[in-house]
Amino acid sequence: MENKKKKKTGKLLLLVTVLLAMAAYFFLPAVRQLIRDILQMFASGDFIIVRRFVESYGPYAAVISFLLMILQSIVAPLPAFLLTFANASLFGWWKGAILSWSSAMAGAAACFWIARILGRDAVEKLTSRSGLKQIDEFFDRYGRQSVLIMRLLPFISFDIVSYAAGLTAMSFGSFLIATGIGQLPATIVYSYVGGMLTGGARLFITALLVLFAISALAVLLRQIYRKRNQEEIS
Repeated sequence: MENKKKKKTGKLLLLVTVLLAMAAYFFLPAVRQLIRDILQMFASGDFIIVRRFVESYGPYAAVISFLLMILQSIVAPLPAFLLTFANASLFGWWKGAILSWSSAMAGAAACFWIARILGRDAVEKLTSRSGLKQIDEFFDRYGRQSVLIMRLLPFISFDIVSYAAGLTAMSFGSFLIATGIGQLPATIVYSYVGGMLTGGARLFITALLVLFAISALAVLLRQIYRKRNQEEIS
């Protein structure tokens, strides 16, 4: 009974938040233009543009970056690595890594609770039915270790994984720990590289992402191999 009451309260709070956001978008031209600028910024694929946008807020740049990371998590799929590169370029690689890691955790938590409160129908509208189905199959196959494995694979949508986890029986604590550990290697690598990047480094970025994807895939294959061996032994 208490859980149902909490869920209803959560739905009400989310509904009020969404209605306020929609009202601000439709009735405040400045807010509408800001959202359009943010979406165009991410769509550009250029971390220099993202960096300039964040930097323009001066002493509030870190706060804006934090909020942008949460926004890109909810409005999946937007390229979070652009923001990670921008943070490293602006604040230095280790400070940028801390900012990117903590804000990504906050974004993942937001997606998890949106899914848990609103359910599958809402998640399918926020993401995609086919993408969610693929993640569901991964959860069915690998169980509790799914989040950790998928966080190590950069070609799997970070945000859809968070939404999908919220639809399972996984506890929030387990989800948060797996997310924190799983996303740490990529955050450190992207931040370290981001601190050295210039506008003409896209080829290097692409090569790095491919290399990281291959490494993560090797981890996944090793996990699958071990699981099959255990099943054969048992």
